[in-house]
Amino acid sequence: MIGFIVAGLIIGALARLFKPGKQNLSLLATLLLGLAGSVIGGVIANLVGTGDIFELNVFGFIVAVIASVLLVGVAETMSGRGKGQVRG
Repeated sequence: MIGFIVAGLIIGALARLFKPGKQNLSLLATLLLGLAGSVIGGVIANLVGTGDIFELNVFGFIVAVIASVLLVGVAETMSGRGKGQVRG
């Protein structure tokens, strides 16, 4: 269980690192988004057949980071930071 939490924190931190811009997320939000991304990555890795959902593997880790980056973007949009911005 502690390993799952540590992995979620690492994945969440990497997602915030790869997501451009400054995210206004707490440590708890980073952990929760990382955990969610890690579950998504594990499920996809399991569906593809590269490992079990609770098994650490490269493919699942990469998918988990990508899923967490997307979740960070969703969290930013839902918090209102992404609304009304014009990029050009």
